[in-house]
Amino acid sequence: MSDDTSDDMSDATDGLTVAIIPARGGSKGVPRKNLRTVGGVPLVVRAIRAARDAAGIDLVVVSTDDDEIAAVSAAAGARVVRRPAEISGDTASSESAILHAVDEIEAAGERVGIIAFVQATSPFLPSEALAGAVAEVRADRADSVFSAHETYGFLWRRGSGSQVDQATAINHEAAHRPRRQDREPHYLETGAFYVFRAEAFRTSRHRFFGRIRIAEVPEWTAIEIDDAQQLRIADALAAVHDRAGEAPGRIDVRAVVTDFDGVHTDDT
Repeated sequence: MSDDTSDDMSDATDGLTVAIIPARGGSKGVPRKNLRTVGGVPLVVRAIRAARDAAGIDLVVVSTDDDEIAAVSAAAGARVVRRPAEISGDTASSESAILHAVDEIEAAGERVGIIAFVQATSPFLPSEALAGAVAEVRADRADSVFSAHETYGFLWRRGSGSQVDQATAINHEAAHRPRRQDREPHYLETGAFYVFRAEAFRTSRHRFFGRIRIAEVPEWTAIEIDDAQQLRIADALAAVHDRAGEAPGRIDVRAVVTDFDGVHTDDT
């Protein structure tokens, strides 16, 4: 987070641009989910790093009810807001945690202008796209921006009651199968981040309002950790994705072994 970008952002919005990461200690699908590692890094730390790397973010805050998450988050450079028990259960909404965090920040004397709601369950959150979403809201081209990826998938739903075994087409006509190039794309919400104006969020108490725009992200970033299988998949992919774009580095070599047969025909 550069100081120049932060100063410009604060002036433009009459307040800070704050990334808020809700991270409860309890989770049923994957116990202690926000502390589970992907590529050797806890999910909450991956979210903190992605937010800190996004241009235009002034402050990264983790809202949690858990001592261990609080300690890990603080060590990763986030400010911790301790969430009360009444908004820390399974039925508590993310919106309630965000409103509470904003109240705590502003009670400390800092004004929040833009909120970037970031989810730790999205381990491959692209910082560049998050920065772009912040820029869209800051430039007054949108009131709410969310991450999504383009899809041409044919969606279906199951029936209910006596028709439970029947399938119904949702975004297409079952009898008409146009080619991909002849179809308009849909956009699938990834859940990784949502950026919106703080004042309007207080009024609507929801992440979608006003002029809503899409921050298009690569499909591979869309994995969201809701169960153990998704966690295993993300961990396996991390070795590839975390190194994407890195320049080849030097490695220590103690020996080189090669098979000469058919490769170096004269053994040279």
